[in-house]
Amino acid sequence: MRWDIFCKVIDNHGDAGVCWRLACALAAEEEAVRLWIDDPSALAWMAPAGHPGVRVITWTESGAAREAAAGAPPDVLIEAFGCDPAPELIARFAQPLPPGAPRRVWLNLEYLSAEPYVERLHGLPSPVFRGPGDGLTKYFFYPGFTEATGGLLRENDLMARRAAFDRADWLARQGIPWNGERLVCLFCYEPPALEALLARFEQAGEPTRLLVTAGRAARALSPGPPQRGALAIHWLPYLPQGEFDHLLWACDLNFVRGEDSLVRALWAGAPLVWQIYPQDDDAHHEKLEAFLRWLEAPPELRRLHHLWNGIARGALPDLRRPALAPWQAAVAGARDRLLLQDGLLSRLRRFIAQKS
Repeated sequence: MRWDIFCKVIDNHGDAGVCWRLACALAAEEEAVRLWIDDPSALAWMAPAGHPGVRVITWTESGAAREAAAGAPPDVLIEAFGCDPAPELIARFAQPLPPGAPRRVWLNLEYLSAEPYVERLHGLPSPVFRGPGDGLTKYFFYPGFTEATGGLLRENDLMARRAAFDRADWLARQGIPWNGERLVCLFCYEPPALEALLARFEQAGEPTRLLVTAGRAARALSPGPPQRGALAIHWLPYLPQGEFDHLLWACDLNFVRGEDSLVRALWAGAPLVWQIYPQDDDAHHEKLEAFLRWLEAPPELRRLHHLWNGIARGALPDLRRPALAPWQAAVAGARDRLLLQDGLLSRLRRFIAQKS
């Protein structure tokens, strides 16, 4: 089948990350995939080797017109996060099918949430009444954490690779010094409790090495020495997607942000703290609460999420290793529940077969 995935990069690279991961998963199953992206610059570090089965097209008005004139329409059009594909391409997609050909399918790949509305809206049709797609129907496809949703992206060999991962070897190859101290990944925006977290690690009775990802996390840290009491800070370069997985696998505690890294942290199985993307109307508060309910987060992990996301104020909970054991159990249990379900790609294929 021919798949076109459309992506507009809003900020923070998360949309590009999700779309690239989906494109690679499809190509790994020998599907023909074109990724239309308006700003492919992040792929230079996110996927420096590319993928032989994914054709990346810089999405411009002139480029859309050329591709629409030259190429066959896709069998499946995926509009990521309501990004409105170019009218020329919609017009090509809407052209009459040859006799006996399966119907083309148009999906709106939505944002990830654990809120109840996801199960209600997943798979619902959305008729198109104007523009070049007039008369067509697009369908909502919601990723999610339950059987009644679109599931989560997961490669078939992911857990086997996770089990075979050698932490010491990876750290040595990355030039990250390690003497058995606790490793913490910091991938965040600008959390209100960041300075309190640094102070807690600095004054702790056990050594901690904070691995700070490039970009906003690195910029959020106040300038200072790399060694602060019991805390050592190591700044990382931008990491390709595979190496970011390795970072999460190497760490004993993962601070993550957005959607793609949350999912990868769940697969990693270590205790995690999620900074959700903030919204002006505070709608992200309920989204965070829904996730914490699904995770069955212990009270102290729930409180840290509230502090980390600026929903509450107060002292951070205990972050020593013994205190993290219930957090570890919650994440491991959540991962076990997810592994009993089909992944997003399997559910996507079934949905396409039903609608085509």
